Amino acid sequence: MKDDTEKITLRLPKRYLKALDFLVEVDDFPSRSEAVRAAIRDLVYARVELVTDKLKRIQEAEKSLAEMDSFKKEFLQK
Repeated sequence: MKDDTEKITLRLPKRYLKALDFLVEVDDFPSRSEAVRAAIRDLVYARVELVTDKLKRIQEAEKSLAEMDSFKKEFLQK
């Protein structure tokens, strides 16, 4: 095991554990630990992408609002 890993305790519903064990039994993963690592890795990458996209949309919306305010000041308040 790598030095940069940490051990955690995880509680799962029995139905998830049965499904996880099935994946290990059919050699989709070499172990429960590897299956959980893969699931967490996939979740983290997907969430980082989702959050990054969300932040970009917020920034674009804020920019549009600022441009609208500037437009109003320039053209509507004369």
